[in-house]
Amino acid sequence: MAVLVAGGTGALGTAVVRELLDTGYSVVATWIVPKERERLSSLAVELVEADLFDAGAAERAVAAVHDLEAVVNLVGGFSAGPRVHETDPQEFERVIRLNLTPAFMLARAAMPRMMESGRGAFVGVSARPALRPFRGAAGYVTGKAAVLAFIQALDADYRDDGIRCNAILPSVIDTPANRAAQPDADWSRWVPPEEIAKVVRFLVSEDSSPTSGAAIPVYGRA
Repeated sequence: MAVLVAGGTGALGTAVVRELLDTGYSVVATWIVPKERERLSSLAVELVEADLFDAGAAERAVAAVHDLEAVVNLVGGFSAGPRVHETDPQEFERVIRLNLTPAFMLARAAMPRMMESGRGAFVGVSARPALRPFRGAAGYVTGKAAVLAFIQALDADYRDDGIRCNAILPSVIDTPANRAAQPDADWSRWVPPEEIAKVVRFLVSEDSSPTSGAAIPVYGRA
């Protein structure tokens, strides 16, 4: 059983890769930032360099996985700042593309493989603001809402092929970067990456066979 983890060298990605390896999966992880590769250097994971805004790169990443069981897409990004009337149009489009395009490219490449086997899973990352927006983040909110809509579109397209498609919705993840950005926050209310990783592992596994098209909150206490 093999899982492709896109964005597997990030803070959440590292936790997801560890959880999958610890529960018996083989893992291929994509990377794009060289210094982040060190996070997985001690793990038995195959690393594939892939710019997932490129269709060919997404196809090569999927092709690197033997006996593909699932795709977990963790590629995305956060952005907040001015309200809509003060937002640069290019920045608005950039944030939507950052969160949505890799999911599309990976699904486009991976679905034929999983259709051949008649089973599989695709897990994407939306966010709580997709359902509960906050001020000054129209691009981010819209991008994450688009991810959720895309996952539900995948469910409609591929449920009858035995492929489960689900989205997790984090609030604030307890990562070093988020702690640095919000030093005065109550970090105990944030959700640790390791806890989210367990939910991802469940969605990858056959234990989640009745679940598809879901928006699953992983908010912690934030």
